[in-house]
Amino acid sequence: VQLQASGGGLVHTGDSLRLSCAASGFTLDKHVIGWFRQAPGKEREGISSISGSDGSAHYAEDVKGHWTISRDTAKNTVYLQMNSLQPEDTAIYYCAATKYGGATIYDRQYEYWGQGTLVTVSS
Repeated sequence: VQLQASGGGLVHTGDSLRLSCAASGFTLDKHVIGWFRQAPGKEREGISSISGSDGSAHYAEDVKGHWTISRDTAKNTVYLQMNSLQPEDTAIYYCAATKYGGATIYDRQYEYWGQGTLVTVSS
């Protein structure tokens, strides 16, 4: 099982980015995929997740309504569309997978983790 996160970079306040999480060694329909982030000096926090069985999504309250998680099962890839980025969104973003349970942003439920991609939002 491997997860490869990509799409991070340096953007300005108000810009958008789309992160990708390419999965290999398993299929998305059997796993929940979650997105997490960790800012410097802060604990890791859950952002969003998408269910394997039906593609239903779950979001943290502070991104609900302006960030969107989606998946392309043909490409075995999950995306996180991030709009209206703010400096406080600066962090390393990770994707993770679990074959247990439904969509959740509780990080301890996840057993597989990607290497992370850095998002920097300048003011």
